[in-house]
Amino acid sequence: MPGTRPGMTNTREFRGSAKTPGADWQGGLDRPQRLTSPPQDGHLDLMTTAILFAFASAGFLGAGVVTAQFGLRTVEPLSGAAISVPSFTLLFLLVSPLLLAGEPVVWRALPIFAAIGLVFPAMLTLLTFASNSALGPVVTSTLGNLAPLFAVALAVVLLHEPLHPLQFAGLVIAVAGAVIITVTRPRDLGDWRSWALLLPLASALLRGVVPPIVKLGLEIWPSPLWACLIGYVVSSFVVLIVQRVRKGSFVVTAPWPGRFWFAMTGLCNGLSLLSLFAALRNGPITLVAPVAAIYPLVTLLLSAMVLHHVRITPRIVAGAVLTVAGVALVLVG
Repeated sequence: MPGTRPGMTNTREFRGSAKTPGADWQGGLDRPQRLTSPPQDGHLDLMTTAILFAFASAGFLGAGVVTAQFGLRTVEPLSGAAISVPSFTLLFLLVSPLLLAGEPVVWRALPIFAAIGLVFPAMLTLLTFASNSALGPVVTSTLGNLAPLFAVALAVVLLHEPLHPLQFAGLVIAVAGAVIITVTRPRDLGDWRSWALLLPLASALLRGVVPPIVKLGLEIWPSPLWACLIGYVVSSFVVLIVQRVRKGSFVVTAPWPGRFWFAMTGLCNGLSLLSLFAALRNGPITLVAPVAAIYPLVTLLLSAMVLHHVRITPRIVAGAVLTVAGVALVLVG
């Protein structure tokens, strides 16, 4: 750092930003702190923050898949989306005066986050529903695991993020492990047409495209909270309009247990998205995307404990080992 000789430490006060260790959920508006370590240590702190948020995103998303299984017992998937997405949006709006107090609004970034809301999670939910109907959950989940490959490829090409050989190897191994965990016997795949494969591939592509766009938006307006809130408000309008067109009413008619579980699913998915945005603000996509992609492992573990219908087989153990090994390579690389 200019004006600091080797071996000296910087003791100036600073406020968090995307390039300093004070980065947080609030987009750099944390309280003044004192930097008492060399500048390169600040970079490591940011990477650690990004990794922790990426793991949190995977954990919440994996939990959301499990809670959705309870909701699907009494509510169809598309109506479930009309419960889960608006539920988290309403909760977020209620607490936003506390979370967003004093944060400036950067209007030129608003269209970016609004555009994200049109497809994530709204359009993504609709594509997943159509894919489940045409192909079943097995093929849908397996091809959905390709999302980190799309995300990392776009990050390297568009954002010029570096991708080290160990990171690339870890990404491929982690994705392979997730595929092994989710895929089942061939006879479980059912009958489907080849054109229907475009549905889960489009879903995976959306999951891959969103992180680079979020990264661009956060460069302009470094606030994961605002990014998530704007996206969820737009997504709520989308799923509610679809519900109105399909059923003739914005309100979902369903048993209370189903509504409760989809509200919990919305909370898990919303916290997952918020954690993902916070991870992207603090670290590169080439690091965040592979770590966040381990959510099938979380789903597997929770399903074995809660749903009691998952058997731990050698195939699942092998997939879990590959997933952990792949993430380890990404972190080391």
